[in-house]
Amino acid sequence: MDEARDRGLTLNPRYDDNGLITAVVTDVATGDLLMVAHMNAQALALTIETGFAHFWSRSRRSLWKKGETSGHMLQVRDLRIDCDQDALWIKAVPAGPTCHTGARSCFFRRIGPDGLSRVDEAG
Repeated sequence: MDEARDRGLTLNPRYDDNGLITAVVTDVATGDLLMVAHMNAQALALTIETGFAHFWSRSRRSLWKKGETSGHMLQVRDLRIDCDQDALWIKAVPAGPTCHTGARSCFFRRIGPDGLSRVDEAG
């Protein structure tokens, strides 16, 4: 155990081999899971500095501010890091649908015995 990282109060993210850390985003009002994305050091710094979620796009290999083109930004209300500092939890106020498909959450499908089914947006 890295005592300083695991129990201390110094921010020292443990980025993976690609320089990324996983970020889980939930709605601050409802607790609903909205999305999972990745941040590099620059995205985390911008998120802390601006109060709006920034991420690293693995497919485009570029930094992006969530909602920059759609207007559906994520205003960060609480930003937490787990015990070994390799995952982030963002509690945010979404300014519209979070998913690029237009769904409120990226997790709008359920896996069942008969395959995928759409989850009611309310739950």
